[in-house]
Amino acid sequence: MSSVLSNFGTWKKFLGDRVEAAKKLGINEEAISKLAYEIGEFLDQKVDPKNNEERVLKELWDVGDEADRKTMARLMVKLASHSD
Repeated sequence: MSSVLSNFGTWKKFLGDRVEAAKKLGINEEAISKLAYEIGEFLDQKVDPKNNEERVLKELWDVGDEADRKTMARLMVKLASHSD
């Protein structure tokens, strides 16, 4: 996981691949977003940001309330779905 997090582009691709795999398994967008939220909570508590983009996301996560964080998780899923 550490190597995936060291480059934001790599992280988006990794996340995008996982989102596509989940969709192929029939997991709906709401469930994927819920899982993204849970991953965000884990990363916030356990992983130090490895680059500037991740630092900004962490700072936004930290100042947001639960609704803001759920919105961020949904947006990260959308962003990852559009990564090449």
